[in-house]
Amino acid sequence: MSAAGPLIDRIAGRSVLVVGDVMLDHFVYGRVTRISPEAPVPVVQFERDELRLGGASNVAANIVALGGRAAAIGIVGADTEGARLVEELGRVGVDATGIVDDPTRCTTRKLRVVTTRNQQVARIDYERDDEIAGALEAAVSARIVAQVAAADAVLISDYLKGVISRGVARACIDEAARRNIPVLVDPKVPHIDYYAGATVITPNHHEAEAVAQMRIRTTEEAREAAVRVRERARCRSVLITRGEHGMWLLAPEGEAELAAEAREVSDVTGAGDTVIAALALGLAAGAPLAEAARLANRAAGIVVAKFGPATVSLEELREKG
Repeated sequence: MSAAGPLIDRIAGRSVLVVGDVMLDHFVYGRVTRISPEAPVPVVQFERDELRLGGASNVAANIVALGGRAAAIGIVGADTEGARLVEELGRVGVDATGIVDDPTRCTTRKLRVVTTRNQQVARIDYERDDEIAGALEAAVSARIVAQVAAADAVLISDYLKGVISRGVARACIDEAARRNIPVLVDPKVPHIDYYAGATVITPNHHEAEAVAQMRIRTTEEAREAAVRVRERARCRSVLITRGEHGMWLLAPEGEAELAAEAREVSDVTGAGDTVIAALALGLAAGAPLAEAARLANRAAGIVVAKFGPATVSLEELREKG
């Protein structure tokens, strides 16, 4: 059995509360055989469409696929897409009782027009991204307080679509601290000051560069950027995801470089969701951060070989191990 084998066995059944921007990824597939006579754009002949969970929804779906239990807290509009999103969360086994309906907002949806060869032609975003406040923020915070008692970890999935306000982030971090459970953040640069006190934040390469205000081209630069990000965010640990360059981990217990494990890269869409889902389950199972990061790195190597937002199963992790 591999070194990660015991951790894989321990993550099953662990519960993670996912708070953030739930959304739908809508793919419209078709064939392109000509350019439009009306404008220099391809004419896509419709063949089929497909709805997938995206954003925080995809994080929650990844947790369940990995054998854990997930509850999602977020906001949808009082529209057909919101109903479909909640229905899909339930279908994959995510507890969606924490989802709040807001009739003043539309459900966040990314509509991608894609050719049969998986080439993206266009993307249309349906969203309202102003931060929640007042009664809506209070409602989300109340659900966090109510549901955190059943969680082994709290995960903030911030996509800048309005759910993660300063108050909501504070509720997540304070409630997690009260119960002495880890809180993880998939961050966005404009909100870097919201995450003070988090156990670990997981910026990607470009986000880390923006927060650290430096280029990252070498391992030494990744090390320096991680230190700067930790100081700026006032969090405990930082895991920078660097694509084909792997990951860089900065934790109180030390530093580690994790080489990328992907043999084939099809699409990096949603890879960060898979990384933080696996990381959260590892920490929820009581693993040291470095061990949980190795598990997350392995999951990332699997998911980037798939098209679009995807999940990784416990069986796939075992096979890769």
